[in-house]
Amino acid sequence: MALAVLARVWGRRGELFAVSLSGGPERFQDLREVYLLGAVGAERPIEIESVREYRGGLIFKFRGVDSIEEAEPLQRAEVRIPREARRQLPPDEYFQSDLVGCEVFERESRERLGVVTACREYGGPLLLEVERQGEPLLIPFARSICVEIDVAGRRIVVDLPEGLKELP
Repeated sequence: MALAVLARVWGRRGELFAVSLSGGPERFQDLREVYLLGAVGAERPIEIESVREYRGGLIFKFRGVDSIEEAEPLQRAEVRIPREARRQLPPDEYFQSDLVGCEVFERESRERLGVVTACREYGGPLLLEVERQGEPLLIPFARSICVEIDVAGRRIVVDLPEGLKELP
């Protein structure tokens, strides 16, 4: 599960500026080790020395990465944790990665609309991108629309507003 993306080297001590995909620095307080997908050595864990918030992003410092030269190969890597290391969510909250791959059905007609291929954020509510006959259908991820969510069963039942299926 991706928690952040390392964007660029920050400073001279081997720190990296990152874009968070899962909240602020408090999300990383209990994490000791992460994997860096897309970086050399990603198959082994790397220890987090510190994480702090900075101008809408995060500054990561990893143990053993103490210079610009050591940090550069880590740029553009995803900061990931194994699925079993994820925190528990309250009821009715879901990880976006768990929604991808779910089949979507319309409640009234029971028609299969397609499969969630991505979750998109454009400043409003989260949108489920559903692949429907080769065309994407964007469905707002809202309780009034997504009326049944069974992540374990890989199924979402929706009650679509009139006209949503016809939008280009």
